[in-house]
Amino acid sequence: MGSQRAAPKNARTLLLAAFAYFAVACTSPSGPNPNARERFGDPAQYEVRGRGVTVEDQQILLRASELLASESAWNRSDDRHCDDDEAAGKRSLFCALQAASIEVLGSYDHRRVALQEVRFAIEEATRGRELEHRLMDFNNDPQTSLDDVKEVLAVALSRVRERLAQGDALGRLGLFNEPVVACEPDLTGAAGFPTGMER
Repeated sequence: MGSQRAAPKNARTLLLAAFAYFAVACTSPSGPNPNARERFGDPAQYEVRGRGVTVEDQQILLRASELLASESAWNRSDDRHCDDDEAAGKRSLFCALQAASIEVLGSYDHRRVALQEVRFAIEEATRGRELEHRLMDFNNDPQTSLDDVKEVLAVALSRVRERLAQGDALGRLGLFNEPVVACEPDLTGAAGFPTGMER
């Protein structure tokens, strides 16, 4: 009897978790502060944390980590122009994420959840420091080591994996059958950069 009672209770708990998950992942563009991240020139919804993720986000972060496996593969003087990085085989954090995005998705998505999670991890790692270009400025900071770069990638990967696991658990209960995806409009330009690209 005890186990029979526990099952519906657990199902109710997970159902409530599902509603909470979608409330965050599918936040309306009018929900966030419209002035959020105004200094980056981006629509505020790009800065909403906890957006839905896909397996591709995990793959991007794993691949970026592989591309930055050693000091000899890391360019610590980023200028956000990646052709020379690719030619030299030495990539900055930004260029590693760009290359990984292209490998996984077929094109670069500047506001992909995977990249945003890295930016959020950088913000947390640099509390009190103002960064105009989060990925570039963190990469180029003399205080930043390759271990620091790997750490923000690891934090982002952990968060993506956690949300993927939440989606898998809800799917096994039959609460939804579609992949876990971000509920956001397509606000990118032709080159994959949002209209009003982050500085």
